[in-house]
Amino acid sequence: MPAKQGPQRRIVQPRPDGQWEVVKSGHERASAVTRTQREAQDRGREIVSNLGGGELTTKGRDNKFRDSDTVPHGNDPCPPKDKD
Repeated sequence: MPAKQGPQRRIVQPRPDGQWEVVKSGHERASAVTRTQREAQDRGREIVSNLGGGELTTKGRDNKFRDSDTVPHGNDPCPPKDKD
């Protein structure tokens, strides 16, 4: 039986080239790279939602955490039907 995963977490942070990236802790590469912080936050929410919900944390240009957002799971196109 596979281990149950906890809530997903992604971090929005600035890159040295001036762009913004969405990363997972301990990352080797970015999940997404965007031109603006807002675009990165929107993409990060989408990623976390698709993974079942979790936490999106944002760092400012000073590399300090400045915002955190709990993201609910996405809409399931095939939700389970109630058993009556």
